[in-house]
Amino acid sequence: MSSIKKLAGQTAIYGLSTIVGRLLNYLLVPLLTHVFNPEQFGVITEFYAYISILIIILTYGTETTLFNYSRNSENKEKVYSTLLGSLLVSTLAFFALVLLFLSPISNALNYANNSNYVVYVAFIIGIDAFTALPFAKLREENKAFKFAFFKLINIGINIILTLYFLWICPVVIQNSDSFLFSFVNATYNASNGVAYVFIANLVASVVTLLLLLPSIFKINFVFDKQLWKTMIRYSYPLLLAGLAGMANETLDRILLKYLLPADIAMEQVGIYGACYKISILMTIFTQTYRYAAEPFFFSHAKNKNSKSLYAKTMLYFVIVCSVIFLGTMLNMQWIKYFVGKDFWVGLNVVPILLLANLFLGIFFNLSIWYKLAEKTRYGAVLTFFGAAITIVLNSILIPVLGYVGSAWATLICYVSMTILSYYIGQKYFPIPYQVGKILLYLLLSVGLFISTKFLITNNDTINLVVNNFIVLFFIAFVYFNERKNFKLNTNED
Repeated sequence: MSSIKKLAGQTAIYGLSTIVGRLLNYLLVPLLTHVFNPEQFGVITEFYAYISILIIILTYGTETTLFNYSRNSENKEKVYSTLLGSLLVSTLAFFALVLLFLSPISNALNYANNSNYVVYVAFIIGIDAFTALPFAKLREENKAFKFAFFKLINIGINIILTLYFLWICPVVIQNSDSFLFSFVNATYNASNGVAYVFIANLVASVVTLLLLLPSIFKINFVFDKQLWKTMIRYSYPLLLAGLAGMANETLDRILLKYLLPADIAMEQVGIYGACYKISILMTIFTQTYRYAAEPFFFSHAKNKNSKSLYAKTMLYFVIVCSVIFLGTMLNMQWIKYFVGKDFWVGLNVVPILLLANLFLGIFFNLSIWYKLAEKTRYGAVLTFFGAAITIVLNSILIPVLGYVGSAWATLICYVSMTILSYYIGQKYFPIPYQVGKILLYLLLSVGLFISTKFLITNNDTINLVVNNFIVLFFIAFVYFNERKNFKLNTNED
């Protein structure tokens, strides 16, 4: 089997958990956007932005560090146990600090009356950060099926409990004749509302930790202080890069709260967060690709044809993302129903966010140069460059354009990071990317999307047929242009 086919297979397996899970979570969006108004949904969006950023801090680059030092170390178990011990200590310290300073933290976030939100979210962050390394170990060992199984259990519990609290319980409470009434009446409190979203997530995280404990305890725990210092020197730039990168992805939702008038801020956060969900297909693909690609890139680093391989994966990645962009935007007339009507006002940011996520994926592909060249400080520089753009542009655009300004800031940020990473990378670790073809497919997909604005009729069915014919045209164009390259050499390995 060729290397690229193997990567595609691994992506498919990792994608099982992420794609199915994300799609199931995606199916909760109509529930959440009908149960909660934009302001309440804004609370959920804000806290999940904090979760994303703080998990990066608490994992501090240990996943990539595990991949790097496992390939260079004969004692993989020592590498893993040292990193795991470090994560355990830092996670416990985080729990202690949050509980000790709970009141000041809640007041600072303007949730003095809902400090329970902070507690739930803190435990979600801590548990998910600690279990990130055991999951990375499964990836490093190519145990994709086990990885997918545990992820699906986590997602399933989260979804079932969310449905129970937000849909089943309210229905049962209204029907006193139900056999579940006594149980639900004694355990359910409708005033908890948003809190139940966090409770469902927390229970899922705890169950996942319990599932991983047998594999965690079966190793011989050894903490090598000198090895730890060496790995931390490698990982801290990755922490900074990851932190800045996550700030690029989620900081806009936090800034909206503080840069807009208080009476509309959380409503705007909620609308923006809901419309961000519509770009889910692009996010799913880039995330599943990343799960498989990072260990794949490291494992093929010594292959004499590795650079050609990296160039091909980039081209195919962009092709798939271009299809996702075009397919999503040209089917928006029915996709929009996945969010409540109160949120449709923000649909104009969806194409901007889809392209932003596409360029984020390109940037991830490009990042292989500084990881393999062990110049991880450049990763930090590039993402801090992006973070600076994010902060400056959001500060300028949000007061004028609201969440539309956040969307444009995100796209400009990732395009700038991609261009800069490409030019620096070609100096230190040149890879023969097919830039001409990449730009052709990107510009063609965007051009076709824009062209449909001039083909709109009064008949929604005709519009949908024409739009999907255009999607098929793009796929056919790519196929005929790349048909020779799709016939991969099975002896590439």
